[in-house]
Formats: sequence, structure tokens, C-alpha cells
Amino acid sequence: MNRTKLLPVFLFLLLLACQMPNVAGLPFSPTSTPTATLAPTLTVAPTITATATETSAPTITSTPAPLARRVLILSIDGLRPEIISLAPMSNLLALMQNSAYTLSAQTVYPSVTLVSHSSMLTGLCPSKHGVDWNDYIPEKGIAQGVDLFDIAHAAGFQTVMHVGKEKLRQITDPSSLDIFTYVNDRDLVVAKRLIADFPENFGVMFVHFPLVDGMEHAFGWLSSPQLSVAYRADEALGLILAEVDARGLRGETLIIVTADHGGHDTTHGYSLPEDMTIPWIASGAGIQPKVLTTRVHTMDTASTAAFALGLPIPAEWDGVPVYEAFGLPAEKTSAECP
Repeated sequence: MNRTKLLPVFLFLLLLACQMPNVAGLPFSPTSTPTATLAPTLTVAPTITATATETSAPTITSTPAPLARRVLILSIDGLRPEIISLAPMSNLLALMQNSAYTLSAQTVYPSVTLVSHSSMLTGLCPSKHGVDWNDYIPEKGIAQGVDLFDIAHAAGFQTVMHVGKEKLRQITDPSSLDIFTYVNDRDLVVAKRLIADFPENFGVMFVHFPLVDGMEHAFGWLSSPQLSVAYRADEALGLILAEVDARGLRGETLIIVTADHGGHDTTHGYSLPEDMTIPWIASGAGIQPKVLTTRVHTMDTASTAAFALGLPIPAEWDGVPVYEAFGLPAEKTSAECP
């Protein structure tokens, strides 16, 4: 792990040992598994040297006992909420029937892929995680701060990132991932590659579908080609959900389906509502189905995942758990990023 994260993660491990609930009496407990061997057609993550400034040791807040054994976060790049019904995305619509969801969640500015996903998975506003670029630039290092993969890996959960854009490897330290897979292909292929070597013991898995965003740049948001690709992305989602069901994992898994940004015309990245508004859909372990009234921000995704797994949440995170999704009163809500 790079030096910018070494001290805080060591301190986190010490605090975690003191604060983690005793899971001996629970029907499950986090386990670690060896790193999987990737298929020859997939790329292996290179070592990235972080260029971030020194990060202070995080303050840890305690959490209740785990509500889920595992968390699956699936991001459909560029999924403006209107697309769900226009495509239509029948698998996602069906999932929403048993979910706590909002179609008015907010991403961060600038509303672009790498910045937004960094906030989604670090729980931090861009001013804290420091990612201000949107291309794969290894020499710039990785996002600052302790992220979801760091704390899950430190607690013994298997961590997986399976993505359709290589630049997303710059979100976390490679040492915090047990499996990293980059598949430069259509969403259906991304899903099928995952299913072909499915990590059944995952604790935190992030999956990314890239093509809805790609179609908007070529044809525009809400165009027929984009809606057609969204329909295929929904098929890919259905394949992954079916695999989770076939392995008997649905009941113990928190599933979050969301997006990094929306868009307008053939672009995005602005503070317009069309660019900033995203869906946020949580289903499965611990969730109480309802339409959320809480204002949700993309940083809340990391905090909600940590909360569900019973992991202490770094107080420095800007995101907070979406308590309402679990049928709990909101202790606090996240604020807009500067």
C-alpha cells in the first residue's frame, strides 16, 4: 500500500479490532480469500504510485452489528433516471419494487466519471479525495483518503472491482483489492466475464457498465441508440442478479444500483440538474422497501455499504448511511459538496 495510506490504515486496523462487533453468534462472518487468477484476456492492475499529500489518521465512528454479509455496488455509467422507464429497463424496474430508492439522488461537481466514482467509493467530496482529472493517468496516483475497499479489506472481506473503464483503477490502492478486472467491451460482455469467474466469497464488489455513457457522447442523451444500449445494460444487470440468485446469495447481499452522472445533449460535467441527478436503488439484506424522502448524495454509497457490513465509518467521510433505507431514523444527512 502506498505511503499516503499506510499510517491511517494501520491505525484503522487497531481501532477496528477494538470496535468490530463479535460475529461469532451471527449466521455469517467476514472471511478472506486468496486473490483470484484473472483470465488471460483480462488486464492485471499495474502498480500505481500515489502523489497525494499525507493523509491524517481517520477518526472512526462505531456501528451496529452487520445487516449484510456482502455488498454489491453496480454503477451504470451515465444513467440519467428517465432512461430507466424509457428504455425500458425491466430488470431494474422489477428490482425497484423491492427496494428503497430515489430517482433524485445527486452526484458531485464536476459530474464526470472518475471524479464522481471516486466520491461514490471514498465517501468524500472531490475537495478531499483530490481527483480532479477524468482520464487514466497513472502518474497522478490514486484518490486520497481511506476508501471503502481499504476498510473492507482491512476487516478481512474479499474486495472486487470489475469495470468497463480502466481509469477507475485510480480510485483505490491496488493492495486493497483482491481482484481487479478491466473488460474493454459491451456491458453484456462485462457481465458475462464476471459470471464466468464469479467471486462467490466477495465481501465488497463494485461492477461498472460503461456503454450508456458512450452512446450519449455519440448520439445524445435519451436518443434511440442510448436507450437501446440501456436496454442491453438492463439485460446485463439481469444476468448478474440471476447469478446471485443461483448461488443463493441474494438474502445476505445488499445490492446498490446507481450511476456516476447524467447528462444533456451530447455532454455532461456541468452543474445542471440533468447532469447532477442520478438514481440510487438499494435492495436486499436489511432494506425496507420504500420511496426515499431522504436527500441522497453519491458519497452516501460508501457509508451505506460500510454500515450494512458493520464496519466503523471514518468520521472524515462526507457521506453518511442512508438510514431511511433500513427503516431507521436519520441520525444526520450528508451535505452538498463545495
